Amino acid sequence: MLLAALPPVVYHGALRLAAGGDPAKRGGIFARLAGLAQLILPAVGAVYMLAMGAGTQATIVYAVGMFFLSQALTGEPQVSLKGLFAVLEQGARGAVGVAVACAGAGIIAGTVTLTGIGLKLATGLVDLSGGIVLLTLFFTMITSIILGMGVPTTANYIITSTIAAPALAALSINGVPIAPIAAHMFVFYFGIVADITPPVALAAFAGAGIAKADPYKTGIDATKLAIAAFLVPYFFVYSPDLLLLNPSWGHTLRVAIGSFVGMIAIGAGVAGWLRTYSPWWERIMFIAAGLLLIDPSVVTDFIGVALMAAAFVTQTIRLKAHGAHPPKSPGSRARAA
Repeated sequence: MLLAALPPVVYHGALRLAAGGDPAKRGGIFARLAGLAQLILPAVGAVYMLAMGAGTQATIVYAVGMFFLSQALTGEPQVSLKGLFAVLEQGARGAVGVAVACAGAGIIAGTVTLTGIGLKLATGLVDLSGGIVLLTLFFTMITSIILGMGVPTTANYIITSTIAAPALAALSINGVPIAPIAAHMFVFYFGIVADITPPVALAAFAGAGIAKADPYKTGIDATKLAIAAFLVPYFFVYSPDLLLLNPSWGHTLRVAIGSFVGMIAIGAGVAGWLRTYSPWWERIMFIAAGLLLIDPSVVTDFIGVALMAAAFVTQTIRLKAHGAHPPKSPGSRARAA
């Protein structure tokens, strides 16, 4: 658990930026968390019950009880019996769409798993890399996503670590062998990312049911927002200090900060926004800066930070000149008139 602590911090920092919005404009994050206490407390209680070894049904009953208790403690409006039945009805109706989407995903996952095509495709992709580290990582990523489609977490790790991880563990970067923990974390991360990657994006499909949105469009949007999840594993393979494998805390801190800045840069490039809008050339600068910061060497870090700083300066100048939104072109003003 300790070794895996830093990568999620880097990922969620970039995810927060990609999701957009300024918490200060909505009352601050603590004010919003206080307002969501009735949802947070049951979730915390459910995690606690599962950690204590309670069964699934007992955990659900406990979480529902925590929901009503949190409502009473926070002074939120109480849910009436009629309202409760209405919510249950809406949940049942919403589950139909999710069930259909999951059934379709199950057909794809079953075809890949039961026919053995997933294993054959995985082996072929890894063999195609020819020992080139970056290419091997890319093909291993595709392999892990395919093998992780619709598979529970534990089985996911067993499958991906058995088939894909050995290919990574046999490689070296700059003469240094890839750490086994980094290889296993790499394949496990991408196996889990399969849950938000179409066509079998079960987590995205479940979220679409709650939001009453199109499942496949939600899966595509989830992939865009979680772009950092596709890059963080590359960071800790090239910079194993992110997994706290280096006893030097100073070097680990430098790598962690560089990775975090890199994720912010890539998030800004994908979202097209940091302090204000980003034109195409500035987005390229952000993404290039983030990719350079993947490599832990001082030279690439320096160039990456310089690119990030240059893009940040141009954003600041544009923000002062035009505000947060792009200026209208003469043609658009004429059409508006």
